[in-house]
Amino acid sequence: MGTAIDPIIQIGKAGIGEAVVRQLDEALEARELVKVRIISNAPEETQEALPQLAEAVQAELVQVIGRNMLFYRRSEKKPTIELP
Repeated sequence: MGTAIDPIIQIGKAGIGEAVVRQLDEALEARELVKVRIISNAPEETQEALPQLAEAVQAELVQVIGRNMLFYRRSEKKPTIELP
């Protein structure tokens, strides 16, 4: 499912801050499955902070491929993805 979607959030030189957490939280509520990209000028520790980002938005870090990450969290208002 994540293969077909484009990254809608980018983490840049500022790293993971409150704005990124808020954007991801809102995107997960609206879409449930969100792809995030870390751009090349992001701080090196950004890769290591991904589990903390997932915890901050209460989501699952489903997949990491290179600089792209896929997060999942079931929507409380209108769930659309059915897991087996």
